[in-house]
Amino acid sequence: MPKVESSVEINGPIEKVYQLAKDIESFPQFMPDLKSVKVIERSDDGSRVVSEWVGIVKEFKTTVKWVEEDIWDDVNYTCEFHLVSGDYTKYSGKWKFTDLGGRTRFDSEIEVEYDVPLIGPLIKGLIAKKMKENVDNMLAAIKRKVEGNGD
Repeated sequence: MPKVESSVEINGPIEKVYQLAKDIESFPQFMPDLKSVKVIERSDDGSRVVSEWVGIVKEFKTTVKWVEEDIWDDVNYTCEFHLVSGDYTKYSGKWKFTDLGGRTRFDSEIEVEYDVPLIGPLIKGLIAKKMKENVDNMLAAIKRKVEGNGD
């Protein structure tokens, strides 16, 4: 199963970086292969979020849809997420935010598996590549926004 890892150091406080990362509904604005993210359930304290995601695989003119559950830990600045349902066979991961004294390190680790008869083998590698591109784009966009070079 492909594991996608990416990290970025951001010149900004951990609280700001973490809050921007929690704004998952804004991700399609800066992730070109993500069509939509819709929160369908949120706990009163915001620590548990269930959301519907629609990704775009342009090369095959198709979409990948899934529902995931995110568990946000505001004390330790982490988010662990996993697949509830959808097109992926497996999808899970963890985001970790580390305070570097006015700077923040944002580490992302995602495991993804996509098995669909006939078409699946063709796009398995592509899905991992696209996931890596999207994670890198997300980290870079959050960095730009925190550092004042973005939207």
